Amino acid sequence: MTDTTNSTGASPAFTPLNDDVGASEKPRLAGRMGPVALILTVLAFSAPMAVVQGFIPFTILFGGPGATLAFCLTTLVLLLFSVGYVAMAKHVPKPGDFYAFISSGLGNVVGLGAAFLAVVAYLALLGGTYIFLGINVSSFISSLGGAESSWWIWTIIGWAAVSTLGYFHIELSAKILSVAMMIEIAIVMVFNVAVLYAGGSEGLSSTPFSPSSLAAGDMGVTMLYTILVFLGFEATALFRDEVRDPNRTIPRATYGAVIFVGVLYTLSCYTLTEAFGSQAWEVAKANPTSMFTVAIGKFVSPVAQQIAYCSVILSVFAALISVHNVLSRYVLNLAVDKALPSYLAKVHQRHSSPHTASNAVAMVAALFVAPFILMKAGGSTEYAIATGIGGVGVIALMAMVSCAVVAWFGRNGVPAGENLFKVFIAPAAAALIMFVTVIFAVAHLDLVVGGAPGENLWVIWFLIVAFVSGCMLAVYFRVAKPEVYSGLGRADRVFEFLAHKREQAASKQ
Repeated sequence: MTDTTNSTGASPAFTPLNDDVGASEKPRLAGRMGPVALILTVLAFSAPMAVVQGFIPFTILFGGPGATLAFCLTTLVLLLFSVGYVAMAKHVPKPGDFYAFISSGLGNVVGLGAAFLAVVAYLALLGGTYIFLGINVSSFISSLGGAESSWWIWTIIGWAAVSTLGYFHIELSAKILSVAMMIEIAIVMVFNVAVLYAGGSEGLSSTPFSPSSLAAGDMGVTMLYTILVFLGFEATALFRDEVRDPNRTIPRATYGAVIFVGVLYTLSCYTLTEAFGSQAWEVAKANPTSMFTVAIGKFVSPVAQQIAYCSVILSVFAALISVHNVLSRYVLNLAVDKALPSYLAKVHQRHSSPHTASNAVAMVAALFVAPFILMKAGGSTEYAIATGIGGVGVIALMAMVSCAVVAWFGRNGVPAGENLFKVFIAPAAAALIMFVTVIFAVAHLDLVVGGAPGENLWVIWFLIVAFVSGCMLAVYFRVAKPEVYSGLGRADRVFEFLAHKREQAASKQ
C-alpha cells in the first residue's frame, strides 16, 4: 500500500477493475461525467427545493433571526471536511468512498462496519424519501381539487420509475438530475431575486448575519439542521469510475457542491427571513410549513405557490434517483469484495451500470416500504424517523472518514503537494465537529425524527447493529477467509493500480 503514498491517482490510461483482479475482460462501470454533471448528480440528493420550502423555515424556527449565519458557519465546517476528503480521494484511488477510505485509514474491521452502516443509513434515507414523495404528490393533487388518494400509490409509481432509471447508465440519470436541478434552482433564485429587489418587507437588514441574533435561538439544534440539509456532496468519490479524470473532477465537484449549496441555502434563508422582516421568527413558530409558499406568493405571484408545490415533488424525485444510485454503488463495491454475494458485483455489458446491485436495492427498498403500506400508516411519522436516522448515520460516517484521513496520512506521511492543514488540521477539526453533532443529535433525537423526548431512541440501534454486524463479519473473514479479508476496502483497485505503475516503470527502463 505504501507505493500509493505519493501518487496522485491513476493516469488517463488507467482503467479500474470492478470485478475480480485480473478479470479485465469483464464489463466495468464507466462514464464521462465532468464536474458540473457530478455536482448536479450528488446535489440532487439534498433536494434543494424541498430544503428551501420544508427545512429552512424550521431552521429559522430554532435559530431565530440569525439562522442565516448558521448556514455560513456550516459551509465553512463542511469545507474543512472536504479538504481531508479530497486529499484522501487523491491518494487512495478507490471507488468505494466512505467504505474504502475508512478501511484504508482505520482498518478493514472498522471499514466493513462503516460500509454496513452506510448501507443501512442510505437505505433509511431512500425508504423515507419514497414515503415523502407519495405524501407530497397526494397532497398536491388534493390542493388542486382532485380526488383524495393514498400516498402509497404514488410511492409505488415513483419506486418503479427510480428503479428503472437505476438499471441504465449513470449518464441517463445525470441528465435527468441536471434538468431537475436547473428547474429547482431557477425557482428558488426567482424568489430570492424578487425579495432582494423589493427590499424585503421592511428593508434589507444585516441582522440575519449577526452572531447575537443566532445566539438568541437554539444554536445547537440550528447547526444540526443545517448540517443535515447539506448531505449528498459526500458521495462524489463513489462515482470515481464514472467521471472524466477523477483526480480533477472529484475535487472540483466536492468543493463546488459545498460552496454552491452553501451560497444557495445562505441566500435563501436570508431572503426568506427578510420576506417577513422582524416577524420572521414569530411566523416560523406559528406555521413553518407554509412560510415559503406564502412568501413566494407575495413577492413573485400567487400562481408561484402551485409551481413551488409541484417543484418540491420534482425535487424529491430527483433526490430518490441520487440516493438510489449512491446505495447501488455501495452494494456493488461490497459485492466486489465478496462481503455481499458476488452476483451483485455484475456490471451490465451494454449500459456499464451496476444493474444487479440496483435491482437488489430496489427490492430491499420495496420491502422497507411495504409494511407501512400494509399497516395503512399515515406516512409522515415514518418518513421523519427514517430520514432522520439515515442523516445521523451519514454524519457519523463523515466523522469516521475524517479520522481515517488523519490516521492514513499519519502512517504514510505528508505527500508532495499536500500540507499539514490539508491532511491533519482540517480533518481533525471536522472529525471533532461531526462527532459532537452526532452526540447532540442522539441526545436530542426527538428534534431529528420527531416524537416525544426519548420516545424513538430505539431507532439508533439499527445503526449500531449495522456497524457491529459489519465489524463481526470482517473479524470472521480475518480468521476463516484471510484472502477475502485482505481484499476488503476495494483493495482490488490498489492491486491493479500498483500493477499499472510497475508496468509504467518497466516500460521506461
